[in-house]
Amino acid sequence: MAWLFLKERGALRSGLRILHVAPESCLRDKLRSLPQVEYIAGDKHEPGYAYPPGTMDLDVTELPFPDGRFDLILCSHVLEHVPDDRTAMRELYRVLAPGGLGILMVPIALGNAVTEEDPGITDPQERLRRYGQFDHVRLYGRDYVDRLAHAGFIVTEDAMTERLSPEDVFRFGLLRSEVVHAVTK
Repeated sequence: MAWLFLKERGALRSGLRILHVAPESCLRDKLRSLPQVEYIAGDKHEPGYAYPPGTMDLDVTELPFPDGRFDLILCSHVLEHVPDDRTAMRELYRVLAPGGLGILMVPIALGNAVTEEDPGITDPQERLRRYGQFDHVRLYGRDYVDRLAHAGFIVTEDAMTERLSPEDVFRFGLLRSEVVHAVTK
């Protein structure tokens, strides 16, 4: 969905400085093939997981980059794992260049007005029951946009699957309920 969004918006160009947090291999390969792109991939290295070569150990709440460093930031399905997501959002805002674009997607319970979180819940089975996955620390509600805006971002929600045919949604393996959360600075 992120790739389709970037293509539709004409955001893919040569010379981009890209930060890709928790890089998906299909996107990584496409982004790295862009001409004259500077591509940095990072993920929080945890035991038991494999990371592609060149993926730096990265704490999204303390990014080791100067202000305004990146033209494009991709961070998909990461923030629901980060205990201090608000600090992570501020850090992503800090390293995004003025006029830059970010795609910060998370799973959202659209039926919930407010994000459900309780730092006291540490049991993996209870997290699975409450948040949908054993390593999630929250389940975002519709207030996700407000959280991003509070970090400084201008937020655009794009339910792009509503513009696509059912055949394309199936062909690309998209979820009808997923919304692209694009941010700018």
